Amino acid sequence: MPDMTVSPAALRIVRSLVGKRPQTVAELTRTMKVTRTAVTEQLNELTAAGFVERRAEKLPGRGRPRHLYRATDAALAALFPGNQQLVVPAICQAILEIGGEAIFKKVLKRVSRTMADHYSSKLTGKRPQDRIRQLIGLLNGEGGLADIEENGNGQLVLHKRSCPFISMVDSRRSVCSVDQEMLSAVVGQPVRRIFCRHDGDDCCSFEILPAE
Repeated sequence: MPDMTVSPAALRIVRSLVGKRPQTVAELTRTMKVTRTAVTEQLNELTAAGFVERRAEKLPGRGRPRHLYRATDAALAALFPGNQQLVVPAICQAILEIGGEAIFKKVLKRVSRTMADHYSSKLTGKRPQDRIRQLIGLLNGEGGLADIEENGNGQLVLHKRSCPFISMVDSRRSVCSVDQEMLSAVVGQPVRRIFCRHDGDDCCSFEILPAE
């Protein structure tokens, strides 16, 4: 288990790294607005705790390689602690064994609907773009890390940099499908996952598709 006794300042760096591309000390220094020495000390602390990993990247020419830092899955689990790692996959397997595939899909759809109702009741926006921005505010208010941007086609893309379900993922990625269906129901338009943390991407990203 990673060491949970890291300082609040070091955890700020974790929140800055989670769900983003690996960053250098210089980039983190600009983002955190503290000294390079402070960032280096906090990164060493986080690396020792298992929350951050470092890799070298060779640059063109004969210069020294630069070091890049990224948050680990242990960091995500630290931001969203829980004991779901065994419980949720076991529940999914039990539903499959007892009720079969059809019942399993119905259960996932019902869970998605319950989550969507929870968030939808707190939204006032009518347009999908307004609802997705309000949803991001709710997710971040719960301690999550979520951003939104507009891609080259003018479509909105939601980046869920943190994952409160990181310890719940089973081999079928059932929780991932619940999350995607919930987003679609809340926004009121189809949502397509274009990047996934479990495929090696920096975070899970969802594209808001035009209404059919």
